[in-house]
Amino acid sequence: MRRPELNPLTSVRGLFAWAVVLYHLRLACRGWLEPGVVAVLAKGYLAVDFFFLLSGFVIWLNYGERLGKRGAGVDFLVRRIARVWPLHAVMLAFAAAMAVLLLATGRPAPRFPFAVLPIHLAMMQDWGFTDALMWNDPAWSISCEWAAYLLTPLAALLLPARRQPTAVLMVAAMLPLLALHLLLAHAGAVTLGFDISRFGPVRCLTEFSCGAVLSALWRRWRRDALVEASCWIAGATALLGWWAGVAETLAVPFAFASLLLALAIGAERPRNLLTGRAIHFLGEISYATYLSHFLLFFAFKLAFVRDAGNVPPAQAATYLALVLVASVALYTLVERPAQRAILRRWASRARRDEAMLAPVQPG
Repeated sequence: MRRPELNPLTSVRGLFAWAVVLYHLRLACRGWLEPGVVAVLAKGYLAVDFFFLLSGFVIWLNYGERLGKRGAGVDFLVRRIARVWPLHAVMLAFAAAMAVLLLATGRPAPRFPFAVLPIHLAMMQDWGFTDALMWNDPAWSISCEWAAYLLTPLAALLLPARRQPTAVLMVAAMLPLLALHLLLAHAGAVTLGFDISRFGPVRCLTEFSCGAVLSALWRRWRRDALVEASCWIAGATALLGWWAGVAETLAVPFAFASLLLALAIGAERPRNLLTGRAIHFLGEISYATYLSHFLLFFAFKLAFVRDAGNVPPAQAATYLALVLVASVALYTLVERPAQRAILRRWASRARRDEAMLAPVQPG
């Protein structure tokens, strides 16, 4: 089956990536930003919850029906490594260079403990091995998604979504989000960003699971205008409920899940606000934006900022421009070439193995 092109979902990913950038920048700009703006930007960490939902949706949409075939699980994991690991490794190398520079000039580098660097390279840093974010802070979510990827082939074998009634799928989409809320509420959490080192993996796996089920529902409701409108209403209602006092841990995941499904259902229309070439490109480079911005800000402050808690507007704008340029460069020169190189090598090996296993024709 031809993979559907849901361009608005890519565009939205770019917007949410920049929400995370502004989230990390906000405290350095408190001297001139309005308090209300700072408060809004302070919720930028919630973009990660949309990423988890979207990742589950896209992964299941593209691979779910194929993972039951022989060898498909390994092929899937190789493709995910090719997609996420090279840029992750490059950013860790950049961080290591900064750490060496700090130590060589007699300055401490507590954010970059070399003892735990191997588990960061293995994308296992948020699996309970550490109790704090280190090295490249945003990469905690990449670690959690890697755990979700490892479980996806097993889930594909155990959960044949095509044979499930729609009502069962709707319940299956909601239950993980309810479980996440109950778990966080039991721990006394009032935000989804609570104690990432402990609850980050659960936050990822539950939302990733919901997104996967949403992709199965999308196949049944594709281009259904009534369902799309219902999802927009449900998402807006959940956000209003959050504003009125409903727990963030309950309202936001349900709102994002509803809005994701609404966007997906309406994504194949010829034109909408999220199909422009520029905004779509922001989505394409969003992984580079997300993974590079934190370390770039660290380096930028070291090099150019006297007071890290009071970055003036001109320097903030310069930093944002740097993130954009770096995102394009990393996407063009690192992310895509490395992905293609790994996949070419993997395809070549697969063809070689297939040839070795082919039956010998009688002479």
